Amino acid sequence: MHGINKTVSFTAAGLILLFVLLASVFTEPFGARISVLQSAIVGNFGWFYILSVAGFLLFALWLFFSPYGSIKLGKDDDEPEFSYLTWFAMLFSAGMGIGLLFYGVAEPVLHFANPRVGEAGTPDAAREAMNLAFLHWGLHAWGIYITVGLSLGYFAYRHDLPLTIRSALYPLLGDRLSGWPGHLVDIVAIVGTLFGIATSLGLGVMQINAGLDYLGLVSIGTMQQMVLIAVITAIATASAVSGVGRGIRRLSELYMLAGLLLLLFVFLLGPSVFLLSTLVESIGRYLWTLPYTSFRTLPYTGAEWQASWTMFYWGWWISWAPFVGMFIARVSRGRTIREFIGGVLFAPVALTFVWFTVFGETAIHMEMFEGGGMAAAVQENVPTALFVMLDRLPLSVITSALATLIVVTFFVTSADSGALVIDIIGSGGNQDPPIATRIFWAVLSGVVAAVLLLVGGLQALQTAAVTTALPFAVVMVLMCVGLVTSLRAERRAGPGRRVARVPTASEGGAPVQPVGDGDWRQQLAAVIGRKGAIAAAAPPGAAVARREVARFIADTVEPAFRDIATELERLGRRAVIEVGPFNAGLAVLRDGEEEFSYDIRARAYHPLTFAFTDLKEADERWQMRVEVILRGGLHKQLLPALAGREAIVRDFVQEYGKWRGW
Repeated sequence: MHGINKTVSFTAAGLILLFVLLASVFTEPFGARISVLQSAIVGNFGWFYILSVAGFLLFALWLFFSPYGSIKLGKDDDEPEFSYLTWFAMLFSAGMGIGLLFYGVAEPVLHFANPRVGEAGTPDAAREAMNLAFLHWGLHAWGIYITVGLSLGYFAYRHDLPLTIRSALYPLLGDRLSGWPGHLVDIVAIVGTLFGIATSLGLGVMQINAGLDYLGLVSIGTMQQMVLIAVITAIATASAVSGVGRGIRRLSELYMLAGLLLLLFVFLLGPSVFLLSTLVESIGRYLWTLPYTSFRTLPYTGAEWQASWTMFYWGWWISWAPFVGMFIARVSRGRTIREFIGGVLFAPVALTFVWFTVFGETAIHMEMFEGGGMAAAVQENVPTALFVMLDRLPLSVITSALATLIVVTFFVTSADSGALVIDIIGSGGNQDPPIATRIFWAVLSGVVAAVLLLVGGLQALQTAAVTTALPFAVVMVLMCVGLVTSLRAERRAGPGRRVARVPTASEGGAPVQPVGDGDWRQQLAAVIGRKGAIAAAAPPGAAVARREVARFIADTVEPAFRDIATELERLGRRAVIEVGPFNAGLAVLRDGEEEFSYDIRARAYHPLTFAFTDLKEADERWQMRVEVILRGGLHKQLLPALAGREAIVRDFVQEYGKWRGW
């Protein structure tokens, strides 16, 4: 099939289909082997999971504070495509989904009712319950995503390599990545990603079934879950085929906001002061115990608890990392490494902590101070945890229906978007792969989720995540080595930024034809030589198309800067002009030192989205805004449609005058 890497795609698909066949034909023996396999992996490689995941977090923190933090994920003149607010929301959406809805209530209550150590139902058990939830969903998870996302973004956008996993190992393997070593890396990534997606889909359909049962629509059962998987996977497939993906994304945006409203609803109607108090204490306890819990392997008490909780989460995050990593890389182009790590590591984690506190601590408060019943209900049926908690609050039917719709929407977008990521990897980084293969991977994700539920339910989902993540954890370690190797090589080579200095007239530069009536020249002379009054503020900002911006920079901004440079030289100053495709900067030099800078640059902004969008569609939705950036980082917007050559010159004079106190 044209447009795909047949070796990678067919091999990965063959391995996954072999699993489906064996699990379907030998259901009972296969299910019996699952617990044995999980125990073997955790018992023999648990130390590696713990060490590697702690290492990924330390690696991210080291890069954050290192001199490499100023390097961009892209070329030196690339600018971020999203505002900070939109970017933070998208980062959270990458990790906010089925998992938080499934475990937001269930995990704290289960730890509270069955603590790893100590007595159940006590304040100490409640504190430890939240500490474990924070550990499993906090910095470590995003340290994993940073490792993959940073490597993908760096090699794809700074070094123009394909947006696929093997590119991150180029510094180690070189051209051998075009052969079997590279194929093997991508095969491991595809298999791990698909089982990670299937794990999320399996958890999601269990919760959808529980929500529909609560609403009295569908009873809980394996067959019902098989039907639900088939129906919702068909919806995801249809979105890929029919082009309604944009509509699905609109729904995902709506339900993302609905999730935040649900969070606010529970906070306001729950024990609000209690939640704020526990949030502060839980964060402090988490940070205090983080060094120990990061390396805790429990060698003296056996691996059973570790297998069901920490190992499962580390495996799930690692298997999910190619999907989330590629997403956060694609929305972070133009950010520096330090910006990327700071945003990805802290913004989503903060909101996750709030989520677990509001939902988990509300349930614990109900158990401890409001008559109990939560722990018994959750232990009896884990997927019902959220609905049992909502049932104790007003408007429970409405909130339960809303929660079910949110899970359905995240199910659809996860299947559709996850299939796109797998397809990109299987196509060697082709970001517009064939639609037929995307349909195949979406359907296969649903099939694997159904098979895992059939052969072992929740335990099978956990085992799948832990097992398939093991080889990819090794790949991630190599990704860290490859990234550091390339960063060191780049630093030794020195900065590669092109500075297009425009010579002034005395240096042989062509004289520039003056514009306007000369008043701005008198004002510029006044700025340098004496104080006076100044008028005309810059026009307000507006969005423009990319081509219009490039034309604006070349035809309007650059000539205006040349006018200014010529006049500055006549007045005893010098100017350096830097010009890029979507930006231009002018620096005023006095005695060889920069006195003032005035930059005009285009910045791409994108409407808020919470799904993994196709680049072609995303391009159509981009909006361009042109900004004036003054020395010190002060931003003021400039409207290109109204800002002619004369207006730019006058605005420069005004801002230069303000800077000199004129």
